[in-house]
Amino acid sequence: MSKVDTPEDLNAVIRQHSELLAAQLHSQRESLFPPDASKTMRKFTSGEAAALLGVNDSYLRKLHLDGKGPSPEVSSGNRRHYSAEDIHNLRILLEKTARKPGDYLPGRRAGDHLQIIGVMNFKGGSGKTTSSAHLAQRLALKGYRVLAIDLDPQASLTALHGVQPEFDLLDGGTLYDAIRYEDPVPIAEVIRKTYIPNLDLIPGNLELMEFEHETPRALSRGNAGLFFFRVKEALAQVDDQYDVVVIDCPPQLGFLTMSALSAATGVLVTIHPEMLDVMSMSQFLRMTADLMDVIADSGADMSHDWMRYLLTRYEPTDAPQNRIVAFLRTMYGDKVLNAPMLKSTAISDAGLTKQTLYEVERSAFTRTTYDRAIESLNAVNDEIAQLIQKTWGR
Repeated sequence: MSKVDTPEDLNAVIRQHSELLAAQLHSQRESLFPPDASKTMRKFTSGEAAALLGVNDSYLRKLHLDGKGPSPEVSSGNRRHYSAEDIHNLRILLEKTARKPGDYLPGRRAGDHLQIIGVMNFKGGSGKTTSSAHLAQRLALKGYRVLAIDLDPQASLTALHGVQPEFDLLDGGTLYDAIRYEDPVPIAEVIRKTYIPNLDLIPGNLELMEFEHETPRALSRGNAGLFFFRVKEALAQVDDQYDVVVIDCPPQLGFLTMSALSAATGVLVTIHPEMLDVMSMSQFLRMTADLMDVIADSGADMSHDWMRYLLTRYEPTDAPQNRIVAFLRTMYGDKVLNAPMLKSTAISDAGLTKQTLYEVERSAFTRTTYDRAIESLNAVNDEIAQLIQKTWGR
């Protein structure tokens, strides 16, 4: 018989493995984004730029030939490529002669309130972070001023945007700094610019768990106040700087999630249409309702502009999934978004290099795979944009 392995301290093994993995991830990032390990946004073809702006490619070509607006990069074959900054500058130019206000800059006007979207689910693997990242980036590329907040201590949204928590956030820099009970900092101090115009980020890391630990202690001492308003009050400091805030919530119903729910004007619940996930969501909804009752009893206004369910990782050829989708649509009607997020190797492959599908080149995939995935994402995100516009009375 072989000898049993020498017993090891579990905490020592886990710490060793976490440090090894962090070092490897940092090394991978350095190799992917040399020399300073910062990400940049790719250039867009003239066709992609025209689609984002809602104009014809021929109109963009005429603007270029007339010397109006930014000059695109012209490659061999006379193909024009526009940076994200070029597209934003074109929006500003076109808005000046638009038929109606907001055709090219669709954000808030006087009297419109900040849209705060909480993306949540109790079960991991539901596509919550993928949905949050693509929504935030699509809205920014469409001309909205967007703040993405990573409220999940696992910090996947943060990593997708080129920030590695273990190395880049050694001295804080998360939303915890702005909502902690002792010496909170102004929220502006933890907001970072990203490589996409109009998109700012508040990153996350394990430090966010401190809020989960400190809140019970503060409540027992009687000095937590209305703790669930802390996120809302922090965001009020930068209310006039953004049109939309997208919050990637933790996959559990803790104090962070309750605070995000209290701040949210819109709630997006991601659902993977498998029976175990739907059963888990049943418990999630029940617990959420119980917690919101407690918050409402404390005097909070828990009314929201909208709540929707987003079907994620959906496979149209999967018969059991289709039955569950029909079941959900029958129960919840128009509370389920019409557009589902399709399961796609393009999305998962992009994630291998810590990128969204909006960041990778179409040439990196087979054309049909990429087009199918991007059309699915755009349909989802543009449907949410329509909800935002409807909330503003447009």
